[in-house]
Amino acid sequence: MTSDLGMPPVLDPESAKNVLLAAPRGYCAGVDRAVITVEKALDLYGAPVYVRKQIVHNKHVVADLESRGAVFVEELDEVPAGSTVVFSAHGVSPEVHRQAEERRLKTIDATCPLVTKVHHEAKRFASDDYDILLIGHAGHEEVEGTAGEAPDHIQLVQGPEDVANIVVRDPDKVAWLSQTTLSVDETLETVDAIRQRFPNLLDPPSDDICYATQNRQLAVKEIAKDSDLVIVVGSGNSSNSVRLVEVALEAGAKASYRVDDASEIDESWLDGVGTVSVTSGASVPEELVQGVLAFLAERGYPDATSVRSAEESLIFALPPELRRDLRAAGQKS
Repeated sequence: MTSDLGMPPVLDPESAKNVLLAAPRGYCAGVDRAVITVEKALDLYGAPVYVRKQIVHNKHVVADLESRGAVFVEELDEVPAGSTVVFSAHGVSPEVHRQAEERRLKTIDATCPLVTKVHHEAKRFASDDYDILLIGHAGHEEVEGTAGEAPDHIQLVQGPEDVANIVVRDPDKVAWLSQTTLSVDETLETVDAIRQRFPNLLDPPSDDICYATQNRQLAVKEIAKDSDLVIVVGSGNSSNSVRLVEVALEAGAKASYRVDDASEIDESWLDGVGTVSVTSGASVPEELVQGVLAFLAERGYPDATSVRSAEESLIFALPPELRRDLRAAGQKS
């Protein structure tokens, strides 16, 4: 149970223990859309429905969809020809689309529209013959998908330490893009370092860090400064969840840890801890957060006080190819 207070957080002076709950937290519009896409595809087409990579970076979500008949694969050569395959929220390169067409796969593209926006920006900058500096993490699916839109124009920059090694054709024709799930502060630090080398650096038309990532980082900053411990619920391969731990520590939390669920909480973390704050990454079902709150309640911590730092109302339509088939089957999309 929670009570909803606006920011800043108000702690109970009479209580030796407090729990603050960040809001917003958990599912963003892109994740919600991707998960519903797989669920509706299973209902409409029947199992199996193949999904390239994890639909979102959360092991509980993936396990639940597997139990319903989704089959997660790393690459398309694992998908039988002619089958239905869903592309994950993180996006894919044009080469993956080409492979799917070659294998006669029925594709449903669940790429988050905010990632698609970055893909369009990459294509536009490349068509204008800019060198594109993509700020992100090597090996992340989103980075691979974006880089694949213009491989001859894009080079990866993982942080300020990479800036000295950047080589471009024309220092006056350089643009930057970023992975959508990075730390806002760290990304701006990298952009500043790039701009020192290339003063005419061209910005994307709008901020690439997604609204949900920014809002969750803002929310954890609000509660972290009053916290002895911040628990972030999210999987280890979730970039935005990992960033929340870093943001909490930078904002003043005495300690912060990431857990997939309450079973991963170490009892020793609570030794001498008065105020515990809880948040979750953008691909985390709320039931996992409630499990953490129940764990704390069993150890004498009171109902959580919800600290809201932003309102979210964005909803993305389902992929058009799925909407079309749902309409044909007389179902709502």
